[in-house]
Amino acid sequence: MVLDWLTPWEFSPTLVGLFVLAGGLFWRGSRVHAVAPARQWLFWIGFVLLYASLHTRIDYYAERMFFIHRLQHLVLHHLGPLLVMLAFPGQVLRAGLPLRARIWLRDWQRTLLGRRTQAVLTNKYLIPFLFVFFVLIWLLPVPQFYSMIDWRLYRFMNWSVVISGFLYWNLILDRRPHPPAVLTPFGRVLCPIITMVPQIAVGAYITFASVDLYPIFDLCGRAIPGMTAIQDQGIGGIIMWVFAGLVEVIGVLYALGTVLRLSAKNRLHLLRPAHRAQSPAVTV
Repeated sequence: MVLDWLTPWEFSPTLVGLFVLAGGLFWRGSRVHAVAPARQWLFWIGFVLLYASLHTRIDYYAERMFFIHRLQHLVLHHLGPLLVMLAFPGQVLRAGLPLRARIWLRDWQRTLLGRRTQAVLTNKYLIPFLFVFFVLIWLLPVPQFYSMIDWRLYRFMNWSVVISGFLYWNLILDRRPHPPAVLTPFGRVLCPIITMVPQIAVGAYITFASVDLYPIFDLCGRAIPGMTAIQDQGIGGIIMWVFAGLVEVIGVLYALGTVLRLSAKNRLHLLRPAHRAQSPAVTV
């Protein structure tokens, strides 16, 4: 029975390879760096949740029940990336690379292409926008319909929410002052509040909708007999409205903790503009 649940609905060697690579690098890196048990638990729990949502029998039910599909995306977009990034795995994964790969990565990051790539992947406007966009675009009935009947679009949908989730939480969970952090400490508090508003609004709309917004799940055949489209849709809306919002509240609380910690160390404004410190007083 357990093996049936672990059997992927659609096997993907690429996905398996990526998970083996990430897990292997973290395990190898944790043998180099002293990684606290709590961090290791956060990483592996998030790792397992992401794999289970992408490459087990759960995927079959996500294609046939709207509320399970929303649970899947709650893990892929919010909870899984949040847990993994709370483990701060960057240095650990880098330490797991062979020496030549670490040197190549360091040199590439110093190139113009490397700097521009990092600038795009940490852009304080683009990344929060994509975080919300890739949730809402797949909830439109037409994209939702075609993503369920085209396996290539379905995989793109899932990977788009995973990647945007990782990039977003990378900004919000940054513990450093600004700069070098992209967002200011207060910006990291405000950002999840802003991004959760449209998600809560759409979730509430879906919850109280009186018509079937996603008939594709009836066409595919609902996996739970006796549950109507409106019931399925209502539960899915609550998941997005309430539970996704709660995950973002965790981000807000963590960012508030960062503000308090930096304030206690007098590091909220670590680097002040040099011209202000050196400019003489103006006399009239």
